[in-house]
Amino acid sequence: MSFIEVKKAEPFNVEISDIAPDKSISHRCAIFSLLSDEVSTIENFLMAEDTLNTLEIVEKLGAKIEYGKGYVKIEPPSEIKEPPEILDCGNSGTAIRLFMGFLASKSGFFVLFGDEYLCRRPMKRVAKPLRDIGAFIDGREDGNLAPISIRGRELKGFEYRSQIASAQVKSAMILAALNADSPSGYIEPHLSRDHSERMLKGMGADIEADGRRIEIRPLTKALRPLEITVPADPSSAFFFAVAASIVKNSTIRLKNLSLNPTRIEAYKVLRRMGAKIEFIEKENKYEPIGDIIVSSAPLYATTVDSGIAWLIDELPALSIAMAYAQGESVVKNAKELRVKESDRISSVVENLKLCGIKAEEFDDGYTIVGSKMSEAIIDSYGDHRIAMSFAIAGLRCGMRVEDTECIMTSFPNFIDILSRISEVRVGD
Repeated sequence: MSFIEVKKAEPFNVEISDIAPDKSISHRCAIFSLLSDEVSTIENFLMAEDTLNTLEIVEKLGAKIEYGKGYVKIEPPSEIKEPPEILDCGNSGTAIRLFMGFLASKSGFFVLFGDEYLCRRPMKRVAKPLRDIGAFIDGREDGNLAPISIRGRELKGFEYRSQIASAQVKSAMILAALNADSPSGYIEPHLSRDHSERMLKGMGADIEADGRRIEIRPLTKALRPLEITVPADPSSAFFFAVAASIVKNSTIRLKNLSLNPTRIEAYKVLRRMGAKIEFIEKENKYEPIGDIIVSSAPLYATTVDSGIAWLIDELPALSIAMAYAQGESVVKNAKELRVKESDRISSVVENLKLCGIKAEEFDDGYTIVGSKMSEAIIDSYGDHRIAMSFAIAGLRCGMRVEDTECIMTSFPNFIDILSRISEVRVGD
């Protein structure tokens, strides 16, 4: 689909139980299964283009994969196989960066690649710290752009202080540390999302977190296999939380989401803006899981300048709520937005201006003056979160979003769910 047109919605009260499974956890399940010597069983694995690419890479590295109804089983190889072809990560920054850390210590030569958008994203943030501990990594612009080549070798233990709070960088370094020659420490300026630490520790890895510092001891034996049901993705669900908050007299119940504290910060910001939001925890094994209920209410401007690493993916959708809030909202300390699938600071601001909203960008953020959005033709810049955010905005005013193939890479049934709320036309 090259474009979608969204019609203005009437008030709604819906329950959604088929939000896409969590993409971050799905990627990690596929990669982490290679650290065990037994079969991992992953239920509710996200069957989207990017995560299927990750499974294909795992298979090319020697794993055997069984696809069942509602589950995936991964039998790891006795040792990682050197593949004869390049490893295509599609559009996924998570996949390419985690594989960099995982493969840096594996015997063999590996080449990681991606689509045109991924090949523009910076990789030196991972390549440099890995090089510092002995990894042999190269690529375009001295290892900053894909294709990325890796010659696996023995790595040194390290004490690394990161200048950015990034779960991708942290996860890559943890994976490298698990095969280093001595214990390692990793410190980040702010606590980023912690799925890797939770999952690896649950598999038996010797990982201890003390605030912003993580200590990782090298593996002495294979980890336990994963036995996990991937929860629904709170980042994907957040688009519909925003929908309920901006369409008057509307309520939505989002079922079976990860309630990991590092994943629901955007909901807390939306609640701070005035939306009515309730969290209902149902279980807690690897992660807390439950429902989130969101109801509309008058929204008020806010400032977002902390906890950015916990809501970096949701900021484009949150910006739509800010566009309907009373007053001027401010986002700052969010320079990381410039190195996502698009430059999300520019993408958000330019598209909001097309909708008649007063917005201004600066180096690490932007301001948005809440008002009434107008229907416009939106350029997604090939970024799924920009495309979906402005599709949600269309529920209030109508919208046409172009270059929407990217939606399929992360949220295959987004259009189907959106169609339950309002009329959506899809075109080529």
